[in-house]
Amino acid sequence: MTATQDATTRTDPSVQTFDSLNPRTGDVVGSWPVHSEEEVRAAVDRAREAARWWGELGFDGRRQRLDAWKGVLTRRIQQLANVVHEETGKPHSDAVLEAGLAVDHLAWAAKHARKVLGRQKVPHGLLMANMAATVDYRPLGVIGVIGPWNYPVFTPMGSIAYALAAGNAVVFKPSELTPGVGAWLADTFAEVVPEHPVFQVVTGLGETGAALCRSGVDKLAFTGSPATGRRVMAACAENLTPVLVEGGGKDALIVDEDADLDAAADAAVWGACSNAGQTCIGIERAYVHRAVYDDFLDRVVSRARQVRVDDGIDTQIGPITMPEQLGIIREHIEDAIASGGRAVLGGPGAVGERYVQPTILVDVPEESRAVREETFGPTMTITRVADMDEAVEKANASRYGLGSTVFAKARAMEIAGRLRSGMTAVNSVIAFAGIPSLPFGGVGDSGFGRIHGPDGLKEFTYAHAIARQRFRAPLLLTTFARTPGQDKQFTQLITMLHGRGSTLPK
Repeated sequence: MTATQDATTRTDPSVQTFDSLNPRTGDVVGSWPVHSEEEVRAAVDRAREAARWWGELGFDGRRQRLDAWKGVLTRRIQQLANVVHEETGKPHSDAVLEAGLAVDHLAWAAKHARKVLGRQKVPHGLLMANMAATVDYRPLGVIGVIGPWNYPVFTPMGSIAYALAAGNAVVFKPSELTPGVGAWLADTFAEVVPEHPVFQVVTGLGETGAALCRSGVDKLAFTGSPATGRRVMAACAENLTPVLVEGGGKDALIVDEDADLDAAADAAVWGACSNAGQTCIGIERAYVHRAVYDDFLDRVVSRARQVRVDDGIDTQIGPITMPEQLGIIREHIEDAIASGGRAVLGGPGAVGERYVQPTILVDVPEESRAVREETFGPTMTITRVADMDEAVEKANASRYGLGSTVFAKARAMEIAGRLRSGMTAVNSVIAFAGIPSLPFGGVGDSGFGRIHGPDGLKEFTYAHAIARQRFRAPLLLTTFARTPGQDKQFTQLITMLHGRGSTLPK
């Protein structure tokens, strides 16, 4: 289903619909159908047929189509950015940045799918010297994608583009806050692949997403809160549908005493406040060496104070897209202050009806909600630490483990290597998300599975291994005609290969 296919449905008064709203003004951006369980299953059935055709195109055929789509997205990037701007409220320039990064990932996936997934020789080992061993990665079939509203292009495209490049069909359920973005993507794809519904969109609320989980897709990729992720897994478990989950984060920034403080402060403010803090890999906590803590804090506050937040056309931060999040942001700030913390910028009064001003909190206890739970607003706690051991310990003491950031010189890579997170940026912020060859994903409550890079392509495939006999083995093991003498030869061979070095050193 695409927006075009549903045009008559949206004007039919007998069809249940919902509205997407502009969070800056509250105006209706569009009305969309609530697709039923039957309609979702029908979309998956259509995708099943389309997947066979799409898979038969092969890597080169799919790359041609995906490159054509890439061209359409690039030429109309301003149009796409406007849809994102209207449905999320984020500044238009930020929407362009998001869309551009998604295009770059699409290009990488299309270009590298054959190299990553095509048949490759693998070592056969001495025991199987008479065999040739190969493996390739085959598409699963139909991939269901449930996307978020905060990055409605970049995040779901990390699953959609890689699943398509791997040879799958996709049924995408965008967030109910950003259905127009999903429909726009599907419509433009249909322009370059008009033959079959390889990429469809279904719209609706939670029930539609649950229907997609139970629809019999071959894998479900979900981005959202850990609580919703658990419900997604439970629904998918009914059909043993495997899942990929990205469940948010509480990402930490570590600043060592030899760090470039100007660069670290600039990264901290952007990482905490860009997209109004509604970034799963944004910076919500900072742990700073005591030798540079005061200097770093002054620089952060100075920069954060200059960030423009209003409903003007040149605002640097848009509104909070999901109204319910305003209460959570306020509660986290109030809890931090009630437990002994201080707001050196912003505070409870920074939370307005639509917008939240940058808020910097210090002296916040580690058990505070502002430290333990995902805030998803333009706030950050900054904590003084005695050394980098304490910084790493505090950064890792979280049930989340998505992204992280390190600013340091001498020990930068050492510190990064000790962090429990799926990704780390060193002397930069969120850089790993913009590198298509790097996997993206987390551990703990941040989820499991990976998008992007070779891992992201393989995530939507299954491995198919082939062992081909090149000549008859002198020691045939897989036969009932095996003799005691051959068993002895096998034992001697195994001992020769693996018997040495198998004892612990004294």
